Amino acid sequence: MWSWVAHRVTGVLIFFFLFVHVLDTALVRVSPEAYDDVVATYKTPIVALLEYGLVAAILFHALNGLRVIAVDFWSKGPRYQKQMLWTVVGIWVVLMVGALYPVLGHAVREVFGS
Repeated sequence: MWSWVAHRVTGVLIFFFLFVHVLDTALVRVSPEAYDDVVATYKTPIVALLEYGLVAAILFHALNGLRVIAVDFWSKGPRYQKQMLWTVVGIWVVLMVGALYPVLGHAVREVFGS
């Protein structure tokens, strides 16, 4: 049940990110200066945390989507769905730990210095 909810929530969050991304990219045609100001705000530590959340949402949504496909199309999928969920969570945690430095390294250096 909770994986179903998390899959829907991450899907909606990714959709809203894409919507905002299209809007801010379209801003370059309206006002290049305003676009530069918006892009400058993306270099803040708070936005870096949001980017890490985006990575978390995309990774979970993708991995859980593969699990859902396996449950739906593999004849033994329903029997192993709980094990596959824990496998997805384990892979997600490992990938999220691996994404810490690449995504948040700049923010940590900005807050605490080089």
